[in-house]
Amino acid sequence: MSEISANLVKELREKTNAGMMDCKKALTEAGGDLSAAEEILRKKGIASAGKKASRAAKEGTVASYIHLAGKVGVLVEVNCETDFVAKNDIFREFVKDITLHIAAAHPLFLTREQVSPDLIARERDIAAAQVEGKPANIVEKIVDGKIDKYLGTICLMEQPFIKNPDVLVKDLVSSKIAELGENIVIRRFTRYTLGEDLA
Repeated sequence: MSEISANLVKELREKTNAGMMDCKKALTEAGGDLSAAEEILRKKGIASAGKKASRAAKEGTVASYIHLAGKVGVLVEVNCETDFVAKNDIFREFVKDITLHIAAAHPLFLTREQVSPDLIARERDIAAAQVEGKPANIVEKIVDGKIDKYLGTICLMEQPFIKNPDVLVKDLVSSKIAELGENIVIRRFTRYTLGEDLA
């Protein structure tokens, strides 16, 4: 196999933010195929992110964002492990992106584990009514699919990221864990809409 060119390594580094040696190793492993090398790095990055996800994250920031001339407001707490990362520009930009995402995508919950069983039961009833008359085994599969899709629209971690819809928010978090080398946790958020819940 021919030598991996410095330009190819540089291109992969710019796409992934991985270290030069990691990029060169991935390109060698992928036989010079840029997209395959990117996939190798992502798998390794997400694998290392998984190990870091068990570490305590008690530093971080609480950020706010006001949108539409004061019509929508967001408060979010995002944690990391050290004050050093909390002050890092990459971390701060990530937190800002999360506040913008919450304002635009209107998630109701952080994860599907927070969704009440009552809400899921009600949505199941609605989904089942929409496919009434089909065979029972098909109805069950369709309803499961509709519930899964519904949860993906209301849970922040499962929503497609507004700046890059090919990436889910949970994958964005994993990529930042890999990039910054610390556990990062979106702890909680609140989204306000002017006049909501008023009769």
